[in-house]
Amino acid sequence: MTKTLAGLTPEEIGRVRKPLEQAYTLPPAAYLDEDVYARETDQILRKSWLPLARIDQIATPGDFVSLDLFGQPVMVVHGHDGEVRVMSRTCLHRAALLADGNGNRKLFTCPYHAWSYDTSGQLVRAPLMDGAEEFAESNCRLPQLRTEIWEGFVLANFDPDAAPFAPPVETFRKYFEKFRLADMKVVHTLEFESEWNWKVLVENFMEAYHHIATHSETFEPAYHARDSRVPDNDGPWSILHMPAAHEELPPGLPPLEGLEDWQARDLFAAAIFPHFLLGIQGSVVTWYQVFPQGAGKLHLKIHICGPAAYSEMEGFEEIAEGMALMVSAIHHEDIGANDLVWQGLNAPMTRQGRLSPLEKAIWQYNQWWLDKMEAP
Repeated sequence: MTKTLAGLTPEEIGRVRKPLEQAYTLPPAAYLDEDVYARETDQILRKSWLPLARIDQIATPGDFVSLDLFGQPVMVVHGHDGEVRVMSRTCLHRAALLADGNGNRKLFTCPYHAWSYDTSGQLVRAPLMDGAEEFAESNCRLPQLRTEIWEGFVLANFDPDAAPFAPPVETFRKYFEKFRLADMKVVHTLEFESEWNWKVLVENFMEAYHHIATHSETFEPAYHARDSRVPDNDGPWSILHMPAAHEELPPGLPPLEGLEDWQARDLFAAAIFPHFLLGIQGSVVTWYQVFPQGAGKLHLKIHICGPAAYSEMEGFEEIAEGMALMVSAIHHEDIGANDLVWQGLNAPMTRQGRLSPLEKAIWQYNQWWLDKMEAP
C-alpha cells in the first residue's frame, strides 16, 4: 500500500473524510507511528495555542509555574510590572535550568554561575564578565512565547505567525458565557502518567457513547449515552452536551446565579483543538491539561475549578475534596478503558473502525486533524 502523510494511506484518509454516517476512525498508525507524532508535533502542537496555567495560579507579582513543552523548559511568570509572560527557563550562559516547580521570586538566579534575570526575563546581573568583548547585560533577555489570556487561562504559542486564539472560538465562548469561566479558581489538582497516545485520551473525553459500558454505574444512570448530542461547530472546537437524566441538581457546590435549569443540571465535555479539554457542570469546571510526551506517552493534570467567590464558603474545602475523589474515580474508569484501547491499537490485525453517530465530536476533530496534518 502506498503510504502518505507520515504513514497513513490515501484509502485510510478517505475513510476518515467520509460523512459522519459513513466515517471511520483514524488508523492505528495515527496513534502508534513516531513519524506521525513528529509531524503532528511540528504541524499541530507547536503551532497551536496551548493552555499553560490559570491566572489564579500566578495571582501575585513574582509568582511562576514551570512546565516542559516538547523538550523546551518554560515558565509562566507574573511580572513585577504586571505583565504575564511565558519564557524559557534555561540560562543564556551555559543553558542550566533557572527554576523548577512553582513559587514566587523577584529574580531567577542561575544555580550554575549566578546569572540573574528579573521577572520580565531581562538579564540584570552576570558576575565576572569583565573582559568579555561586546557583551552587555542589557542585550540579554530570555526567549519568550506569544501569550494570550482568555477566560482566565494563560495560553502560549511557539509559532510567532499564529493567528490570535480568541476569534475562532468566539461561538464556543458565548455558549459557556453564563458559566463565567474567568471567575473560576483551581481548588484541587490530580496528576497521572499514562502509556498511551494523547489522542486516545482526547477521543475518550469527547464522547458519551462509552457511558453504557465504561461508566455503566457512574455516569450512565445520570447522563444517558443515547441522549448526548454535539452541535455543529464553526471553528477548532467541539461541545458534547449530556442532558441530565433527573431533575435534581448535582451534589456539591450550589449552581452559579444566572444559569438556566438545564445549564445547572447538564454536563458538558468541551474541547478546543488540539487538547484544551473542559468538563463543565453547574459551578464546577474540570480542566484536563494534557502534555504529550511521545507517540505512546502523556502526562495529565486534572485541575478542578470552582468560583473564586465560593472559596470562603463554609465547608468549601470538604466539598472540593469530595469533587476530587469523584473526578479521580471517573478517570480511573477511563484509564481502564484507554488501557484496553491502547492494547488493541498495538495489535497487528487492528484496522480502522466505524464511528457511531454519537461520536460526532471525534469526527469533527478528525477532519481538523487531517486538515492540519495535510497542510504544507
